[in-house]
Amino acid sequence: MGDNFENLLERFTGTVEAGDGTALADLFAPNGIYHDTFYGAFQGHVAIKAMLEDRFWGDAEAFLWDMFDPVFDAGQNLGYARWVFSYTSTMEGSAGKRVAFNGFSQFTLEGRGIRLYREVFSAGIALVQLAMDPARTDKILRRMVEKHKTDPEWGRHISK
Repeated sequence: MGDNFENLLERFTGTVEAGDGTALADLFAPNGIYHDTFYGAFQGHVAIKAMLEDRFWGDAEAFLWDMFDPVFDAGQNLGYARWVFSYTSTMEGSAGKRVAFNGFSQFTLEGRGIRLYREVFSAGIALVQLAMDPARTDKILRRMVEKHKTDPEWGRHISK
């Protein structure tokens, strides 16, 4: 699959734009994990399908996702790409607001599927565009910080 990383990115973003949870889930290994910054980790085909169709498409519509500068290390089965992502919110209080932000994704591949997908972006940029109540934005961002504090990779950075 590493030889076709750019093709994988096109299929990955296309399934999200189309709201096709089955097609997105089929890109993953059976126990693959999609780790979304806002919604958390979803493991396995059933959970990934539900994440896209119920969470993403339950809160928004008109998704666009463009990947740039893909890099793939076949020896590590590891790929990266930077991106721009956008959607129109359908959530109460922010319905109709267009939200756009950029970030980076990491894909760890296994066999013919994605074992782990994770991303990095500034959630605050997206939340501000939704014009949420500042107290709600603060609560969401603080919850994200607390989750990061449990990440072993953060250990030496926050223990001082």
